Amino acid sequence: MLAPEKEQFSSYRVFTAIFIRDLTVYFRYRGSWINPLFFILVVITLFSLGFGADSQALRVYSPSIIWVTALLAVLLSLDSLFKTDFDDGSLEQLILSSQSLYLSVLAKILAHWFVSGLPIVLATPLISLMLGVSFEVLPEMALGLLLGTGILSFIGAIGASLTVSLASGGLLLSLLSMPLYVPVMIFGAHYLQDAIAGWPLMPSLSMLIGLLLAALVLSPLAIMAGLKLSVEA
Repeated sequence: MLAPEKEQFSSYRVFTAIFIRDLTVYFRYRGSWINPLFFILVVITLFSLGFGADSQALRVYSPSIIWVTALLAVLLSLDSLFKTDFDDGSLEQLILSSQSLYLSVLAKILAHWFVSGLPIVLATPLISLMLGVSFEVLPEMALGLLLGTGILSFIGAIGASLTVSLASGGLLLSLLSMPLYVPVMIFGAHYLQDAIAGWPLMPSLSMLIGLLLAALVLSPLAIMAGLKLSVEA
């Protein structure tokens, strides 16, 4: 049996190795991180063209537009979160190993967020410009998307763990994830609306932080159960 210090160090090394490996795979296949960003920019461009000269209406609906497109962009890459590991058998080895599956799941979700959520956050200035949102609320907008995309990745990973054994589980993944995304959409859109209107931000911000902390702690447990169920099936 490993000493507690050695076991903790070993778990950290596994976490780091999985995180770096997944990032390497994502960046090797550029579509995994380019597609979500390209999708959100194209959809927002279409909304901008659709509203035309009615820039005031575009600004009014911009919080909802941003959050719905961010949700769909994150969903684009969720289907492949555990798929490659399941197909080559490494997911089963990961489950059967003595290392912490909890930390391994966290590493995979964090790597997924780096290529799906973080590019959206970094594109905040461009998104703001396209929707006519004041640059004064850029920090609040970026913070909201930073928290929100993290929650979306954690929640979506639950659905991905349940559909990983299916040949075409994308539609089922969306159906499983959508009901859980509703609170994120509500508080995320309200947070951005409050920022644009100059209203107090703490109520909506507190809810987003609470949702992220809850997802950080609880979703890996649900994902672990889902992965074990999928592998056994």
